[in-house]
Formats: sequence, structure tokens, C-alpha cells
Amino acid sequence: MVGGWTTLLYKELLRFWKVSFQTILAPVVSALLFLLIFAHVLGDNVRVYEGRVGYTAFLVPGLVMMSVLQNAFANSSSSLIQSKITGNLVFILLPPLAPLEFFGAYVLASVARGLAVGLGVYLVTLPFAAPQMAGPAWVLFFATVGAGVLGMLGLIAGIWAEKFDQLAAFQNFLILPLTFLSGVFYSIHSLPPFWFSLSQVNPVFYMIDGFRYGFFGVSDVSPLLSAGVLLGTSLVLGGLTLQLLRRGYKLRY
Repeated sequence: MVGGWTTLLYKELLRFWKVSFQTILAPVVSALLFLLIFAHVLGDNVRVYEGRVGYTAFLVPGLVMMSVLQNAFANSSSSLIQSKITGNLVFILLPPLAPLEFFGAYVLASVARGLAVGLGVYLVTLPFAAPQMAGPAWVLFFATVGAGVLGMLGLIAGIWAEKFDQLAAFQNFLILPLTFLSGVFYSIHSLPPFWFSLSQVNPVFYMIDGFRYGFFGVSDVSPLLSAGVLLGTSLVLGGLTLQLLRRGYKLRY
């Protein structure tokens, strides 16, 4: 027997898949443009990991993970805000869905979209740089759990926002800075002391650095530390999201 949460999950998966040109292909093309531009401009001038890894190869995992995170956030946040603005959120709240079921459907759909985009980015970058995976388990762990964390953050943003410009502010002033200042395009050891210290309190840095470790076997910090930060962040955000859903904050009036 199909449960309510599986129906909601199917609805969320179908929502982004029906417009895959926008939700999957467009982010893949954007990431490819980043790779072409940065690799062309900086490829011969930037040394990472003491020259053990080429800059173009270094870029690929960062762009893959950035795409995973941004699209996982976009999936849950855009879905919830659209439901609130169009008024069809009531049809999701009326069935006897537990907060955990609501949470699980939205977060799993976000993970699915994030991983789909990430795989697409990886495949289109293979002709330019094909880094070998030193630890595929690390790659899968950081991609999956990282997408889940951003899916939770997207749920929080969608719950809090009441209109699209509030959601855009959340994305432009929090998500974009966290992802662009996380070492996607550089090693944090190349930064001045202030920015180096600031990067170390950015949880997205640990997601990307741990993900990159799965490709090269080298990273700026220990992958165990990155995994610990990621799991701790997921527990905090998961607890906060479930608490908001139980209270019906800005969902039930």
C-alpha cells in the first residue's frame, strides 16, 4: 500500500523532472561555463596541493558539489514557496502526514535533484578533466548528506519566506556566499589569514573539501573532520526543520 509520504515524494520528484530542461540541464550548462572560463584564465597560473593536482581537475569536484548543493536547496525551497503562494499548500497539509513524513519527502526529492545535476556536471566535464576517484565512498557520502543538508536549509527558507523576493534574499545573501566562499575555485591555504579563518567556520567548505578528497585523496583538512562537521550540521538543521514543521510555523494559520 502506497503511503502518503511516498505520494508526496513522487509529486516532488515529478515536479522537477517535468521541467528538467530548467532544473537539470540549465545548471549543468552553467557549471560547464564556469569550468571553461576559470580553467582558461587561471589554468596555468594557479597551483593547488603543491602542484600535485592540475587546476582544471581541481575545479571539477568543486563545481560538481556546488551544483549539487545549490540545486538541492532550490528544489525544496522553490517547491514550498510556490505551494504557499498559489494556495495549494492546504492540499499537502490536510492529509494526516506526520512532520517526519513531510520532511522526508521534501529532503529526499532535493537529494535526488542535487545528485542528478551533480552527475550531469561530472559527465559533461569528463572531456576536459577526468579526475580518478580515490575514494568513491567519500564522494557518495558527501554528495548525498550534503544535498540533504541543503534540502533541509531549503525547507527552512521555504517555511520562513512568504514571497519570492524573501526567498531570493535568503539565497543571494546566504547560500551564494557560503558556496562561492567555500573553496570551489581555490584552496583556502592560498587565502590571507582573515579569509582563511572565515572559511573554517563555513560548513559548506567542509562539504566541498571532503567531496574533493574522495577524488584526489588529498584535501585542505581531514575528511573525518569534514564528515563530523557535515553530520553535526545535518543533525542541527534536521532538528530545527522538524520543530518548525511540528509547530506549523508559517504553514498553518
